[in-house]
Amino acid sequence: MKNNYKRLVMNRIIITVLLILLQIVWLVFMLEKLTEYVSWITTVFTFLSIAIVLYIIGKDDNSAYKIGWIVLIMALPLFGGLFYLFSGDKKPARKLRNRLHAQHEQYRACLKKEEGIRQLPPGLQKESARAAETFRYVRKVSDLPAYTDTEVRYYPTGEEMFADMMEDLKSARHFIFLEYFIVSEGKMWESILEVLKEKAAQGVEVRMIYDDMGCVARLPAGYDAWLEKAGIKCMAFNPVVPIFSLVMNNRDHRKILVIDGHTGYTGGINLADEYINEIVRFGYWKDTGVRLKGEAVWSFTVMFLEMWNAFRKEDADIDCFRPHVWHPEPFGGTGLVQPYTDSPLDNETIAENVYLDILHQARDYVYIFTPYLIVDDVMRNALCQAAKRGVDVRIVTPGIPDKPTIFRLTRSNYPPLLRAGVKIYEYQPGFIHAKSYISDDVFGVVGSVNMDFRSLYLHFECATLLYRTQGLKELKEDSLRTMEQSRQITLDDCKKGIVGGLVDSVLRVFAPLC
Repeated sequence: MKNNYKRLVMNRIIITVLLILLQIVWLVFMLEKLTEYVSWITTVFTFLSIAIVLYIIGKDDNSAYKIGWIVLIMALPLFGGLFYLFSGDKKPARKLRNRLHAQHEQYRACLKKEEGIRQLPPGLQKESARAAETFRYVRKVSDLPAYTDTEVRYYPTGEEMFADMMEDLKSARHFIFLEYFIVSEGKMWESILEVLKEKAAQGVEVRMIYDDMGCVARLPAGYDAWLEKAGIKCMAFNPVVPIFSLVMNNRDHRKILVIDGHTGYTGGINLADEYINEIVRFGYWKDTGVRLKGEAVWSFTVMFLEMWNAFRKEDADIDCFRPHVWHPEPFGGTGLVQPYTDSPLDNETIAENVYLDILHQARDYVYIFTPYLIVDDVMRNALCQAAKRGVDVRIVTPGIPDKPTIFRLTRSNYPPLLRAGVKIYEYQPGFIHAKSYISDDVFGVVGSVNMDFRSLYLHFECATLLYRTQGLKELKEDSLRTMEQSRQITLDDCKKGIVGGLVDSVLRVFAPLC
């Protein structure tokens, strides 16, 4: 199972080395063999690179992404343009894009049915017109509405969430949908798998989506087919083909569990033993999640079915999966709950814009958990501006990294934030994988979205926007408790000298391309 992963990594390394060697060979060949032709050949390639640079400048892309490519093309003027043509498009492959887009358009009509019955409560407009605008924005760009009548439970650890997941899975009577970036053999997955097989044998509809890249080193080849034989319908998203798929940019990074249409889980927690601390990888693994019970679970059901039916068209009518079909009683809950998804299929960075909206509205505080802090100028400025106008902005990142280079890149983003008054903490017991915001005791977000370029621009993601709901008090208490276990970073911790500063600058330039 690890051979495919090693082969993929080796292919990427080989391609990179070959490009560099090609540039060197070209220079040598140019000097020795093509003296009489070199002028016009070099002119052609240079013109191509210039044309590509102008094309990049004119694109409606993130500026940091454009700068990275422009610098790379300038560093490799002969073949940089060709490299961009082969691997510069960050959107999904055309076939994948067309399928998902067509399915989304089909579901838009279904989601529009919610328009008349999911209006924002009149009291919200009076209390906070700006907050109402945030919910309207998410609805407009994602077609997913805000809901009342949804109970929310917050989980400060993967262990606590796993215990409730197991109980709810055992109580499933009609269908179970799972969609995860990482699934790994071990106690957590084997416990879930045992219940899934048992439920499938009882006639419960069990469907699963896992990201093939996320699981390539964790599951045996052909694992989806094996699950099918066990009675579990399964799809490996965007399958890895080591020989041909040299750039696997767009991954399904979502974490979704839906049970009988009325109970749903999401957050940062994948289905692997480190997430419940059954194994130790980078110290204690700190993660978070939420359980929704009620109307808002419908949005996660639609997210899953949209992805599923784009590739396995099974459901002409999805109304049979609505929350009240198998739960006719009213739901409880307070406040507003708005699940949403972010996709690389369009130019709308919903996840980043929700984060920005929270920062712009904050009056008292914003507390943030993120495993990676690799942000563009827009996000950096929003964090700094909030701190400069007196908002208590605090960010918690890992004290023990999972990827040393990414950890260094994260730390390279500290100085401008610290100078503006943002407080940064590194979680000392281990690795914090949580992705959450809480602001002013009223706004919260818990989901799969890291504060890095991949999550904000390249991956399929999901999260839940919360307003005056249950669970926010627990999220705030967990944030403060986690900061007590963390070390506050100062500018003195960020000093690296001239050489270290240059290395960090190079890392930041190419961060959007990684």
